[in-house]
Amino acid sequence: MTAPLLTSTASPPDPADVHARIAAVRRAGRRRWALVTGGLTVLVVGLFLCRVLLGDYTVTVPDFLRLLAGENIPGARFIVMESKLPRALMGLLTGLSFGAAGAVFQTMLRNPLASPDIIGISLGSSAGAVIAIVTFSAAGALVPVAALTGALVVALTIFALSRRQSTAGIRMVLVGIGVAALLQAVIVYLLSRTDVYRANDALQWIIGSLNGATWERLTLLGLGLVLATPGLIAFGRRLQILPLGDDLAAGLGLNVARTRLGLLVVGVALTAFPTAAAGPIAFIALLSGPIARRLNAGRATIVVAALVGAAIVLAADYAAAYLIPGSVVPVGVLTGGLGAPFMLWLLLTRRTGESEG
Repeated sequence: MTAPLLTSTASPPDPADVHARIAAVRRAGRRRWALVTGGLTVLVVGLFLCRVLLGDYTVTVPDFLRLLAGENIPGARFIVMESKLPRALMGLLTGLSFGAAGAVFQTMLRNPLASPDIIGISLGSSAGAVIAIVTFSAAGALVPVAALTGALVVALTIFALSRRQSTAGIRMVLVGIGVAALLQAVIVYLLSRTDVYRANDALQWIIGSLNGATWERLTLLGLGLVLATPGLIAFGRRLQILPLGDDLAAGLGLNVARTRLGLLVVGVALTAFPTAAAGPIAFIALLSGPIARRLNAGRATIVVAALVGAAIVLAADYAAAYLIPGSVVPVGVLTGGLGAPFMLWLLLTRRTGESEG
């Protein structure tokens, strides 16, 4: 006799139960996002106020509000309105911009190492500024314009060189690293051929610093963010589809090449404008995305990454200002020192076979 066939008696899952579970997961994700975003917003506001109100010259909150209202308080008005407030605003906006740029590149290329400072776009801005200062004796508004141009040229070069083999993942990162090495050599050569005064002028565009924060540079940075925000909003939803892979994204109706090009332009703008205002503050874009993912249960989010970037820049600038008594360390030096071991940690803990495009 043949043994009777075993048949499954389990009933199929109830569609209503499945939908309820999915809805519960989505609600939990939204609650976590709201809590993380709210907590980071409070942290950023607190760090901003610390940078403005505390330090060598302390200001009370009522006096700060009186200064904002236009009242002239002898001694305080110049220090706060022409030094501390522009510096804090510069740190806030550059951190937001670099953090958002890092999230865009890392999500688009499915690689935690694909930040603008690693793939050479920040160095493109630096090279443009250094070439303008050393070769053409540029000064004033021409230097930020040269920095913007350098970032755009480098981004288009990287896109063109990696386009045939897809711009995703490790290929574009490797092309960017090669271009960055070439730009670094160009910068070193130019600095070795110029006098000490021009080299000193070019120093900010190599290490990144908020020491030169002015209302004019803040206007340039604010204009850049205003121009980049509509593109960031337009491509923000599409950015969440790209990590699924090019084939699946195309199957869902996404024009992958056009979306990636649009995100590249947005990411370049978010990188170039803060670099043109404050120089390439090292590793902010690299640090912000992975930290934001950890805080948000592994989900990529531009808003959280931007807030993380702002918190890092404001905290690092405050620490750099008072780390060595009597000396103000450029913020790029401190973030570079923190970012290098973090990059090594990313390399050592990156899972084998993780998305490489």
